[in-house]
Amino acid sequence: MSDPQREAIPPSAGRSTGLFRVKSIEQSIRETDEPDTKLRKDLTSWDLTIFGVAVVVGAGIFTLTARTAGNLAGPAVSLAFVFAAVACGLAALCYAEFASTVPVAGSAYTFSYATFGELIAWIIGWDLILEFALGTSVVAKGWSQYLGVVLGGRQPIWHFGSHKFDWGAVLLIAILTGLLIMGTKLSSRVSAVAVAIKLAVIALVVIVGLKYFKFDNLKPYIPESVPGTDDGTGKLHQTLFSLVTGSGHSTFGWYGLLAAASIVFFAFIGFDVVATAAEETKDPQRNVPRGILGSLAIVTVLYVAVSLVLTGMVSYKDLQGDDATLATAFALHGVTWAKNIISIGALAGLTTVVMVLFLGQTRVLFAMARDGLMPRKLAHTGSKGTPVRITVIVGVICALLAGFVDFGTLEEMVNIGTLFAFVLVSVGVIVLRRTRPDLKRGFRVPLVPFVPILSVLACAWLMFNLSVETWLRFIIWMAIGMVVYFAYGRRHSLLGLAKPDLTKE
Repeated sequence: MSDPQREAIPPSAGRSTGLFRVKSIEQSIRETDEPDTKLRKDLTSWDLTIFGVAVVVGAGIFTLTARTAGNLAGPAVSLAFVFAAVACGLAALCYAEFASTVPVAGSAYTFSYATFGELIAWIIGWDLILEFALGTSVVAKGWSQYLGVVLGGRQPIWHFGSHKFDWGAVLLIAILTGLLIMGTKLSSRVSAVAVAIKLAVIALVVIVGLKYFKFDNLKPYIPESVPGTDDGTGKLHQTLFSLVTGSGHSTFGWYGLLAAASIVFFAFIGFDVVATAAEETKDPQRNVPRGILGSLAIVTVLYVAVSLVLTGMVSYKDLQGDDATLATAFALHGVTWAKNIISIGALAGLTTVVMVLFLGQTRVLFAMARDGLMPRKLAHTGSKGTPVRITVIVGVICALLAGFVDFGTLEEMVNIGTLFAFVLVSVGVIVLRRTRPDLKRGFRVPLVPFVPILSVLACAWLMFNLSVETWLRFIIWMAIGMVVYFAYGRRHSLLGLAKPDLTKE
């Protein structure tokens, strides 16, 4: 049966000159059938929803909720989750349209190649490498900490003089590397089991927590703003918004709430990974939008419910400090057994977070390698239809990062990278509607251009509320990416090496 996406290609579908050469959507779809770089189509909408819930419900619900309530937002942390969810929801609509129109691995990278051209595609690909690599490594270290709790307080860390080696995080990444090599369908089945475990734990937390719930603990819902102390690095640690407006580094109040929304956004990281699996999905025009929007709706309800119960159980002042978790609230009520139950749920939850972020990293690199922007040999797929070489390389790099690096505040780097990708995808929907109105779209964003513009503004606002230090690190990373592109990617790009007319078979 003929596919209208592969035929009747208008002359404007591909441009092959300059830094902003565009790779046509038809060409991207054709390349998915190349035997040497072909991925297996095994996933359903249910698999994608599981992947979405698997990657989103994890670190945020077990750690960020309590910490953010105690240090930034107070009981209003539930509102911070709503703000972050709105921004994610707007971006999710844009991702759903793109993924149903361009069902090709690579997510925002592939979408940008079809709309803005190669240079912008490289920038967003480099940005996604940062997001997924740091996300995988940071969450693997969080998993290792919970493993220590389950092991009776013995942290899985070896000391070599002044150096530490987190063998727990490395072990997890090594196991997941083997699992992903064996195929995405098997990974989805493992995710389904882990998701069932952590949802059961979350349900238990909410049910038991309601027994100790007091409305008085939610007052004041938005605590009065408290000025921050200047330790000599205040300008770097305060949000960009605070620096520009001169409000200073403050906690609680509206400034604290807005900063909290940018921080808890980390808890939603990953739903966009669903889009990276579009090429491995049966009927992607229908199933990818369902997977993206369905998983986001489920996790938003879970986050708001848990944050309300948590801040209703104890005063937010009891959650201050860097060590507060969900278990802290239960311990204050003498429910000590909850600590172990929550730790088991966290282990299950964080396992799937690491796995799906890992999957996203390999698929973005796979797409870039298939285009020649990364070494082409990396795009080779094994007998099981998975990019084995890329999976092994990513596993080794993430294992080294998780095993030896103390990330500190680097988790914010994941936030800014993701938000930047959301902005480009949202703008891309408007651009593609104008340049390729002829394309068949399995899902259409309503009220274009209003919704995409609103998505851009919401994501830009959250970026504005990240720290100055995070912005500086992000700029440095992107500058390194530009050097790599001009030194390697531009000279090896298959689109650049091809004949000028890419619109012909």
